This record gives sequence, C-alpha cells and structure tokens, in this order.
Amino acid sequence: MHGPRKHATMKIVVHESETLPYDQGAGPGLAVIAIEESFSGDIEARSTVRALEIRRDDHSAQLISVQRVQGKLGGRTGTFVLQGEETVEGGRIEATWFVVPNSGTGELSGLRGEGGFTGEFGKGSEGTLDYWFE
Repeated sequence: MHGPRKHATMKIVVHESETLPYDQGAGPGLAVIAIEESFSGDIEARSTVRALEIRRDDHSAQLISVQRVQGKLGGRTGTFVLQGEETVEGGRIEATWFVVPNSGTGELSGLRGEGGFTGEFGKGSEGTLDYWFE
C-alpha cells in the first residue's frame, strides 16, 4: 500500500562529465561516464551519476546509470537512488528511470517512483518523476 502519487518536474544541468573508455575492441566501444549534475524545480538537488555506455560507430549509444540524488523533493529533505536507461541519438538523449526501492533516507525514506528525461547535449534536460511514499 502506498500514499497518493505526485508528479514532479525538473530541469537538469550537467556541471562535470568525464568519459573513461575501458574496452575499445571490435564492435561498439565500452566506457564508464562520471557525471556531476543539479536538479531545479520540484526537485532541488545535486546528483553524482555513474553510467556504463555502449557507443556505436555512428555515435549513437545506450547507457545504464545509477545516481544518488541529495536534496529536496516536495519539501522533504534526504537522498535517494535513481536507476536509469538512456538512449543517445543525433545529439539528443532520452531516458527512463525509477527510484531504487529502500534507497530513500531522511524525510525521503520510503520514496518510490518512476519517470525520465529528455534533452540535447550542452542544453540541459527536462525531467519528470511520478512518486509516492510507502
């Protein structure tokens, strides 16, 4: 059983990004990406992201990511972890994500949710999170 669902919207800005290739053999290249970003809007927070990237010769890519979000959501303070899947194509990124169960701390304990984001590289992204508390 869970509480009522709420809808959050936010702007996401990347402040730092570093790509570390680890396997550039035959076929798509593999890399780890480290990202520092911030959220503004219904989520006011900072986040540290680690993503595994599969980059093809045409510069399109698939990623899986895990990030800890630290700040405020709906007036509540704490941290939570998002797990995501991202697709990069033509300079655009589209993603889906969900709150990892039992990852909320502080006033965000019991947080659950799902959403995603879209954006263009260098221009930030717009994101959503439909969330509730267990």
